[in-house]
Amino acid sequence: MSKKKKKPLKILFGLVIFITLPSLLFCGYIYFKHHEELPTGLEGEKADILATKMLDALNKKAFDSTNVFEWTYKSRRHYKWEKLKNCCEVYWEDKKVKLFFDNSTPNQAYVHSFKVDGELADELIKDAKKYFHKDAFWVFAPYRVFDDNVKRAYVNTAQGKALLVTYPNRGAYLWHLDNNGTPKSFKMWDDQTPIDGLEASWNTWTTTETGAKLPTGHEILFFGMEITDIKGMY
Repeated sequence: MSKKKKKPLKILFGLVIFITLPSLLFCGYIYFKHHEELPTGLEGEKADILATKMLDALNKKAFDSTNVFEWTYKSRRHYKWEKLKNCCEVYWEDKKVKLFFDNSTPNQAYVHSFKVDGELADELIKDAKKYFHKDAFWVFAPYRVFDDNVKRAYVNTAQGKALLVTYPNRGAYLWHLDNNGTPKSFKMWDDQTPIDGLEASWNTWTTTETGAKLPTGHEILFFGMEITDIKGMY
C-alpha cells in the first residue's frame, strides 16, 4: 500500500480512537461507580411495617378512593386512567387508544380521531399497553408494594433501613425513605437498566385534589424524567 493511501487510513483510525476511547472510558467509569450487586434482605414483619409506613406517608387511602388519574409522561404521552373501571385512554402524537384491562370490552384505536381496525389497530393497542405499563410504574410504583406476588424484604444499608421490593415481571427495587416514610429514591435491578444498582430519584412530589401523593419527575444520572398534568379525581 502506498504512503498516500496509508495516510488517510491513519487519520481515520486516529479519529475513531479519539472519539470512542473517551466514551468507553467514561462508560466504564459510570459502570464501576454505580454498579452494585442485588442485596439480600429479611422478608416478613419488619419489611411489611416499612412498606406500610411508606404507604401511610403517601396516603394510600386517598389513592384507593381516587377514581381517575391523569398525567403526562415526558411531554410525550398522556394518560387518563379510570382506576375503578379498570380502563385507560392513552394519547401520543396523533393517536389515541382506549384500553379495557378486564377484557370484557374490545380495546379501541384512533388516528386523527378516526377509529381504525385490523393490523393497524392491533399494533397501536400493543404499543399503548407497553407504554402504559412502563410509564405508570414511574408514577404509581410505591402503591403496588402489597400487590399480588410482590415480595418485600427489609435491608440494612449504609444509608439506613431500606425496603427491597420485587415486582413480578419487572425486577427488584431498593427503596430509600425519609424519616416520615416518603420515598427519596430507589436503586434498580431490572432488564431495562444497563447498570445493576443504578439509582433514580423519587424526591419531588405533588398532592392531588383527592389527597394522593404522586411524583412530578425523576433523575437518573444526568437525565431527567418529567411527569406533568397530574390530576386525581373522585
